[in-house]
Amino acid sequence: MDLAESTVNNHINPPWLWRLIATGLSFLLFGVGGLILRLVVFPLQSLLPGDALRQRLRARKTVNRMFWLFVQFMYRSGVLTYQVEGVERLGRPGQLIIANHPSLIDVVVLIALIRDANCVVKQSLWDNPFTRGPIRAAQYISNNGSAEMLDEAAGALQQGQTLIIFPEGTRTTPGQAPQFHRGAAAIALRGAQLVTPVVISVTPTTLTKAEPWYRIPSRRFHFHLRVGDDIDPQTFADRGSLPIASRQLNDHLHRHYIKELAIDEPTAA
Repeated sequence: MDLAESTVNNHINPPWLWRLIATGLSFLLFGVGGLILRLVVFPLQSLLPGDALRQRLRARKTVNRMFWLFVQFMYRSGVLTYQVEGVERLGRPGQLIIANHPSLIDVVVLIALIRDANCVVKQSLWDNPFTRGPIRAAQYISNNGSAEMLDEAAGALQQGQTLIIFPEGTRTTPGQAPQFHRGAAAIALRGAQLVTPVVISVTPTTLTKAEPWYRIPSRRFHFHLRVGDDIDPQTFADRGSLPIASRQLNDHLHRHYIKELAIDEPTAA
């Protein structure tokens, strides 16, 4: 079954104990999979012919496929259902994908949807033994807050890569509106051909910043990803200096997410 398809079946809810076990198995599978990629798969791939670009493409395709299988495991084991709208508009050259960050698996689902995507990830993941292999092999960008990070992200977009970024920098606190840092808007103005907002909602909330993995909800959760209309960053770049344009674009994105997440609220209630 393609991840891009909607998979909604709220009539079947596996028992709580089974979902707890399946959630634990999901985390175990993710960790072991990351180690296998780091210690076995990517070293073997490095022996294959091809330049640095070819190696990067292989690594990203591998991560994309492994994340797809991981989401399928969570779905088929009864941990979650999911719905994706507008996936065909993801993965275009020079596209900056902006997403809110309600749960731990947001980046996993997005990368599973896009075969060759770059991503700005937390610095701590670069040093994590379970995640650093895929992150470094795929040449994702470390969010260390430096000016060099902004240059690297803008440069990736200028090269025609698709870039995923979470402007909050960390997972949203449940019950609070997302707060975007201005760095994503600055990157968009410096390198993006287009900006595409992606609204993510998780119902009931789970795998948030405030919750351990074993505190699972009373029913399997539903992951809903909705791709919004494209934004031309040039319309903001023409309004003045980079700091002014960044603030206006950031404010525009913030208002968009407040509005779209409010639409999802009745469903989440």
